[in-house]
Amino acid sequence: MLTIALTKGRILKETLPLLAKAGIEPLEDISSSRKLIFPTTQDDVRLLVLRGSDVPTYVTFGSADMGIAGKDTLMESGSDELYEPLDLGIARCRLMTAAVKGSKTPEGRIRVATKYVNVAKRYYAALGRQADIIKLYGAMELAPIMELADEIVDIVDTGNTLKANGLEPREHIADISSRLVVNKASMKMKHEKIQAVIDAIATAV
Repeated sequence: MLTIALTKGRILKETLPLLAKAGIEPLEDISSSRKLIFPTTQDDVRLLVLRGSDVPTYVTFGSADMGIAGKDTLMESGSDELYEPLDLGIARCRLMTAAVKGSKTPEGRIRVATKYVNVAKRYYAALGRQADIIKLYGAMELAPIMELADEIVDIVDTGNTLKANGLEPREHIADISSRLVVNKASMKMKHEKIQAVIDAIATAV
């Protein structure tokens, strides 16, 4: 059995048509089901539906052979046990810093709020800047407004949410899209099947 872990939400909506073109379709409507494991039109392929941050974990530890996750999530997890053979080109956005519009970046030590703690640490270290990273799980835009942080590191799509909250995007960290990842051990043991799926999805992309 080949297990593919999918990311809930926007990525899932954009992933399912690609999988369908590759000949892999769930046997029931994922959006209206409370199930987390779905059989597909291919007897030996099943789908898991997970939170994005859990997809690299499931694939790293081999509970799923393959997965689809945002590049931001993969950068944060930083796993060496994954191959990343394919950029699916879906759910595109940018990972950026942002701050209150017109505000000056403080000299010296800076406070940064983000859910991308590892990415932020690496980014500010590469700039040679000392940064206190504050982990938040949502509503990043509030942090600079309420003076919890000087800047945030977050995903920017249209920039409208930042604008609505009096913030502006600043430095570009990375272009983000969804990627197909494969467990290294699975790639060796199930190479033929996995390669066939990669090829089919690549053609769909």
